[in-house]
Amino acid sequence: MRFAIFGNPSSDKTCGQEPQFFSLLHSLGSQIAVDSRYLRFLKSDMGWDIPSDSVIEGDDFTADAVISIGGDGTFLRTATRVGSKGIPMVGINTGRLGFLADITCSRMEDAIRSICDGKYTLENRNLLQISMDGLPLGHTPYALNDIAILKHDISSMIQISTSVGGTPMITYQADGLVVATPTGSTAYSLSVGGPIIAPGTNVICLTPVAPHSLTMRPLVLSADQTIRLDVTSRSHSFLVSIDGNSFSCREHTTIEISRAPFQISVIKPCGGDFFSTLREKMLWGTDSRK
Repeated sequence: MRFAIFGNPSSDKTCGQEPQFFSLLHSLGSQIAVDSRYLRFLKSDMGWDIPSDSVIEGDDFTADAVISIGGDGTFLRTATRVGSKGIPMVGINTGRLGFLADITCSRMEDAIRSICDGKYTLENRNLLQISMDGLPLGHTPYALNDIAILKHDISSMIQISTSVGGTPMITYQADGLVVATPTGSTAYSLSVGGPIIAPGTNVICLTPVAPHSLTMRPLVLSADQTIRLDVTSRSHSFLVSIDGNSFSCREHTTIEISRAPFQISVIKPCGGDFFSTLREKMLWGTDSRK
């Protein structure tokens, strides 16, 4: 198989088994292309002898599978670089929680052998797309987890006039609004009271952040809907966060959020599934009385 490998170039995001991992891929006869920045980090900063067949510069690459080594943030950044290429992705967790990058270092050898043997399933994940004037250079319009509209730290709550499919729906008075995919339902949206949504569910979830009214509850919509937002703020500005990468906007900047025209495929080696990850990573359903 041909693997394109991306990683987090930070010494506190390594597990120490990276040289063995690359040697394993090489021993299995795989062709290895490594992101140039990550390869420099492994060789120069860590002093490891890393075999590679080619180096990836920019987003011009092709492979049978993409491997992300790091945490969920690394996985999200890698997904942006994969974009519409349709190359399936797998995440190896060297960070903390690791919900998207859910293969631990202790399991990575078994996982890679399963992938090379064709023993895996694919999960297709929807992305969101934001359309607006003034998207800053360097910010992707696509989000695998969520797009959040937020107040500035020192600001009062903001008003977010929301319409769905051209029909006015509600004006949120809140600290913000999180628009999440099923993949992102276990991220920011969950932390502010949103529901857990299983992957593959064709929906979008709107979850207000610290709403002024208790009647403003999370809302699940069909993923085919287009959400239009108009924001008013006392500071005359607000924040837009796309998978955690934020920038400032002037009030009344019209924003439209819809499903992206492509999906990301996530590789799940045999033995891994969404619900086992929930139980393992988030202690879902655990009775603390026992």
